[in-house]
Amino acid sequence: MSPRSLRRISPDKAWLRRFILLVTGLVTIGSAAACEAQPRVVISTQSGSEVAFHVEVADTPAKRELGLQYRKELGIDRGMIFLFAAEAPQTFWMKNTPISLDMIFINRDRKIVGIIEQTVPYSLESRSVGVPSQYVLEINGGLANRHGIRSGDRVRFEGMPTDGVRE
Repeated sequence: MSPRSLRRISPDKAWLRRFILLVTGLVTIGSAAACEAQPRVVISTQSGSEVAFHVEVADTPAKRELGLQYRKELGIDRGMIFLFAAEAPQTFWMKNTPISLDMIFINRDRKIVGIIEQTVPYSLESRSVGVPSQYVLEINGGLANRHGIRSGDRVRFEGMPTDGVRE
């Protein structure tokens, strides 16, 4: 090979080297993001078991208003946690929600104060447990009963800040 053809190949190799470094960097960043702890709600039942749900966090008015509307499925270990700035009686409905849900109402001390089980999809009926709560966890309908989740059970949040919630 002549020096001229080596020079012609070198820029191509430099480009390829930069491309490989870029892809490697993006994969590394993506892997790090995937390894970050996804927010979880862990319920300690009175029978001594723990049940964990990976959750989406609804901590703004827009996210709380949308909730799980239009979702056709929800993983068995998934849910949505609604965070409110202050404890108060919370009211929900099932507008545009095609799946049945269990709504678990949690007070500021992280204790379950009420559960509405197996809500009716698309219902416009207001649903509340009638006592103050600061957090509401929505999971697939029937899971609270299946896991023995009851009023009085303790809850902990992992990987999610609960301060700075916007009204």
